[in-house]
Amino acid sequence: MGTALTTGRARARRWAGTGAVVALTVVALQGCSADAPDARPAAEALASALESGDFTDVPLDADAPAPADLAATRTAVVEGLGESVATVEVGDVALADDELTATAPLTVTWDVPWTDADWTYTAAAQLVRDEDDDEQPWRARWALPLLAPDLTEGERLTVGRRAAERGPVLGQGDAPLVEKRPVSRIGIDKQHVAEAQADPDAAARALAAALAMDADAYAQRVADAGPQAFVEAIVVRAGDPAYDVAALDALPGVNVVADELPLALTRTFARAILGTVGDATAEIVEASAGAVAAGDKTGLSGLQRQYDAQLRGTPGVVVQAVAEGSGASRVLLDVPPVAGEPLRTTLDPVLQQRAEGVLSGLAPASAIVAVRPSTGEVLAAANGPGSGGLSTATVGQYAPGSTFKVVSALAYLRGGLTPDSSVSCPPTTTVDGRSFQNFPGYPAAALGDVPFRTAFAHSCNTAFIGSRDLAGDGALLAAARSLGLEPAAELGFPAFLGTVPDGASATAHAASVIGQGEVLASPLGMATVAASVGAGRTVVPSLVVRGEDAATTDEPADDAVDDEPADDAADLPPALPLTGDEAAALQAMMRAVVTEGGAGLLADVPGEPVLAKTGTAQFGQDADLRNHAWMIALQGDLAVAVFVGEGDYGSTTAGPLLKAFLAG
Repeated sequence: MGTALTTGRARARRWAGTGAVVALTVVALQGCSADAPDARPAAEALASALESGDFTDVPLDADAPAPADLAATRTAVVEGLGESVATVEVGDVALADDELTATAPLTVTWDVPWTDADWTYTAAAQLVRDEDDDEQPWRARWALPLLAPDLTEGERLTVGRRAAERGPVLGQGDAPLVEKRPVSRIGIDKQHVAEAQADPDAAARALAAALAMDADAYAQRVADAGPQAFVEAIVVRAGDPAYDVAALDALPGVNVVADELPLALTRTFARAILGTVGDATAEIVEASAGAVAAGDKTGLSGLQRQYDAQLRGTPGVVVQAVAEGSGASRVLLDVPPVAGEPLRTTLDPVLQQRAEGVLSGLAPASAIVAVRPSTGEVLAAANGPGSGGLSTATVGQYAPGSTFKVVSALAYLRGGLTPDSSVSCPPTTTVDGRSFQNFPGYPAAALGDVPFRTAFAHSCNTAFIGSRDLAGDGALLAAARSLGLEPAAELGFPAFLGTVPDGASATAHAASVIGQGEVLASPLGMATVAASVGAGRTVVPSLVVRGEDAATTDEPADDAVDDEPADDAADLPPALPLTGDEAAALQAMMRAVVTEGGAGLLADVPGEPVLAKTGTAQFGQDADLRNHAWMIALQGDLAVAVFVGEGDYGSTTAGPLLKAFLAG
């Protein structure tokens, strides 16, 4: 009897490990003499019984067990294969020379779970002729190896799953961002508690108190667990200074189990974007259609969830014959697991950690995004602790304030202005009864008729509002798209770039040109605007390096943007490519923000000259009026956006953060 691994799917008979029944197809009998009765019906009856478990109609020889006993034997042997299904082909029946015995070859192909590989083996059914029985001239001999290769009395078949190595998440230069790292699983071991004759409730509450956990909830989990259970309380990465693992291990009833888990460089490293890995939930198992089993480690959020099918690999499968009593086992099939494919990202671990360090002390939602203009690669997308787990950097939707004047300036350049054109910058201006003014402390020397470059450098609201007619009829939205602020972008990861209203009222349009009102952008979107200016072309940001056959889950990551873009792609005005001359003009004006405007603090940053634009956007009502603080910048082949959800002004709140990031 032989065994082999195949991937064929042609099936003649389906034989289910747990009671599934399907039809049998057989091939023509060969090798019988014209005078000998046909032995095939006996082979077919035996095959049907092996399939259904009902041996009632099988013509068996006198030494065979009773049909009911055979049915029980078959059930006991194959029930450990679960829902595995097999097909059986009956080959050419070979008649012996004396025409009193025959052999019917059976080719069995099992479709085992969790793998595309099949388990194929051959068995030989022995038939004997009863010359005294005209109705059933041939009878089948029973043998345990009909159920599995070389099966012996007391052996049972089992199928097991071997987890695949999860693929790592990589960054710039294939630097590991997420890979297996040592951890300690800390919890109450109820067996240890019993051996020490201690109180499990008191032990659980002591551990919960040491971890600042809900003591009642954890004590209840311990109480509900079995008498020998290990009830995990927390998983701590090796070297985490927040936990004294040795002290916790010394508590009565506590056990520390060493393990490895896929973890990022630090506990906070790009967590909102990369996501987490943990035990598959019931919902994930159900939605996977068998690809994920209970106990598997899967992505639970972020890119780990979105690209879980690529990262988790293919599990291995082992079919064994296990002897009752002794537990001795024989491997009948061993399909090794296939490791998951790496997920490559564009994140630079040094810049990402630098950005997170700059934001670490901020209470409001905050973000720093860095993009390489020459390639569009997102090098950093950091979120401060105040973001509460949301990726403010990539999916936040906020009024961009005066950083959006880069977009308005492009629309005005296309409308006929040049950096040297004269524009009017009065202290206030009124549009349909609504008054607009410049920020408090606006320099008096920059009021009146000034060059467009000066109005841009000092962020004159009234000058931009006064020029708004140059950006009518969709020109503002078209300019935004030319600078990469694409409302219908699909980037391969949860992202929102920005939306710009088209056809707004006069007051709404006036608010739009200064980045207020209905204009929304994310820090990623505004970093893309700066990157487009730096590259001299429209930049499309990229964070995930995707192959043509990249596998993703069928569901979006849990932090994906659910809202549809404000403008359907089919209805958007055409976006002209950004030209080199347009980019050069914008670069000159952004440099003026540093040399003569509100970003002077960046003038002494080491390295290439810094180009920037400040931004402050008001939100809230009346006495509760507050400010979003923004700043975007270019330095060489680096474009950066800094956002703080609540601050003073872009220059005073976001500016120092940007300087710290660039100077780092």
